[in-house]
Amino acid sequence: MVFSLAGQVALVTGASGALGRHFARVLHGAGARVVLAARRPEAVAALAGELGANAMTVALDVTQEASIAAALAAAQSGFGSPTILVNNAGIAATRPFLDHTEEDWDQVMAVDLRGAFRVAQAVARAMVAAGQGGAIVNVASILGARVIPGVAGYSAAKAGLIQLTRQMAVELARHRIRVNALAPGYIATEINADFFASDAGQALVKRIPQRRLGQVQDLTGPLLLLASEAGAHMTGSVLTVDGGHSINSL
Repeated sequence: MVFSLAGQVALVTGASGALGRHFARVLHGAGARVVLAARRPEAVAALAGELGANAMTVALDVTQEASIAAALAAAQSGFGSPTILVNNAGIAATRPFLDHTEEDWDQVMAVDLRGAFRVAQAVARAMVAAGQGGAIVNVASILGARVIPGVAGYSAAKAGLIQLTRQMAVELARHRIRVNALAPGYIATEINADFFASDAGQALVKRIPQRRLGQVQDLTGPLLLLASEAGAHMTGSVLTVDGGHSINSL
């Protein structure tokens, strides 16, 4: 029962992506009422229909403060103040460093770091006001600790998100709010299927000690650990799920 989320309200940003959809299903399956947040709420309408009465959709652009405030107000009106936040919205710009533009940099930072900060701060303030504590899971990446060519802004943003997670954990602990980061490695999705079917993609997979890509199901247990009472004494942690990739020097 320590993994049960019965009575909890979970807000998932970036809910229209492969990871966001999976996170929503996992939280719902554990008993939470789930708020599906996406820039285009119609993109998660089918998922909301699948999950039924314990799911609702809200429009959320994490780069706009007014959008964050409106989405949080809608969630509170529909289900009550969130007790769980999965800060999942993110984008990447793939370009060599010498060709990386300031526009690339600004767009990635606006979503992956500043957007995550804004949503986390708004939800944390609501948690404090409600006096009920909660759990915040920032979705980082192994690229916040290691690098590959072509994603300078993304790597920098995820490194910043990991450090922000630690900062939040220290400051919010007195409010009974736990803050941890989930750092996936390479997870198979419809977006990266063509790349990982290529020679370059297969070469990358061979550098993963488990010799396979992660599946969204591999994130189920780690997410539930960080979101539920099973992880009650965890805050400021970075939970890596990558098949050993980040510790492999080859």
